[in-house]
Amino acid sequence: MTAIVNDLLESDVIRESEARSAQSGRPPIILEINPARGHVAGIDMGASHLSVILTDFSAQVIDEVEVPFNIADGPESCLGRASALLADLLKKHDLTSTSLGAIGLGVPGPIASEAGMVFAPPIMPGWDGYPIQANLEEKWNLPVSLNNDAELGAIGEWAYGAGRGENFLAYIKVGTGIGSGILLNGQVYRGATGSAGEIGHLTIEENGPLCECGNAGCLEALAGGRAIARQAKEAIRKGNRTLLASLGPVEEITARDVASAARRGDLVAQQIISRAGSYLGIAIAGLVNLFNPRTIVVGGGVAQVGDLLLQPIRDTVARRSLQASARTVKINTAILRRHSSSMGAVVQALSIALHQASEQRR
Repeated sequence: MTAIVNDLLESDVIRESEARSAQSGRPPIILEINPARGHVAGIDMGASHLSVILTDFSAQVIDEVEVPFNIADGPESCLGRASALLADLLKKHDLTSTSLGAIGLGVPGPIASEAGMVFAPPIMPGWDGYPIQANLEEKWNLPVSLNNDAELGAIGEWAYGAGRGENFLAYIKVGTGIGSGILLNGQVYRGATGSAGEIGHLTIEENGPLCECGNAGCLEALAGGRAIARQAKEAIRKGNRTLLASLGPVEEITARDVASAARRGDLVAQQIISRAGSYLGIAIAGLVNLFNPRTIVVGGGVAQVGDLLLQPIRDTVARRSLQASARTVKINTAILRRHSSSMGAVVQALSIALHQASEQRR
């Protein structure tokens, strides 16, 4: 152990902090990751947003940026935009690509991790089989970690948020699409091909609305961001009295608009959000029965509406789950809010960077 610690000290991966006083004997020397050792970047690509975050080696956020985005623009355009935003952040802080140890990237689709690409992603047209990881590694000459965005949300909330240190955790990302990341006994569960956690494509209503994946009645088609916006537009066209009708052209209404109106007390918006929560609760109850998590964290843009969405989820899970599982599970909103996935990407990048830095002395 002393040899390992000495190697890490010599490579500046760790450093000694202030010794803590002890009741008796020699005071212990506390070791910590050296934040000045370098930087990493975390990139979160959603269906309609792009976030880039820059941190030091202790995961302290130095700067971040989030912009509107369309994943359907295709891999070359989207990856180019992400690289441009990262380059701007580095330039802003007088840093270069050599200042980075690694990059973590999350995308909203099933990951073939060994190949570094997505496989048949429902909401990523044009991305199937594109060498995402290889593209970024070649552009930046850095190691890149590629993960599903909900999977990274689970890692981010496990490391720094509402599921800190929890070995049995499910993270549900409710945005334009719906996905989940699952930690079983402290390990990310990816399934045989990397597509585990696609909770958004569980069938909730057999003859329900058509989903982006081609099936009907999927959770995502009933409770995802597009579904919430669609229901709001339908309510306006039917002449329902709602604040949403005063926001401008009906076709431009978004799930974020619905969430904002719900927080302001709009009854129609609250009913839409509550119904989405009930649908989510049906799917999450199945997950509770199947995997028996101790903590469920609900994140993503739609989840920022808080208890208006969370309470229907809790009520439905309590009603539909087996009591042996339901009475122990905690369902909370993500503490990291919109940063859950980007901080998960940072965790993955740090894991790579710290291992590489420690290996340089050997």
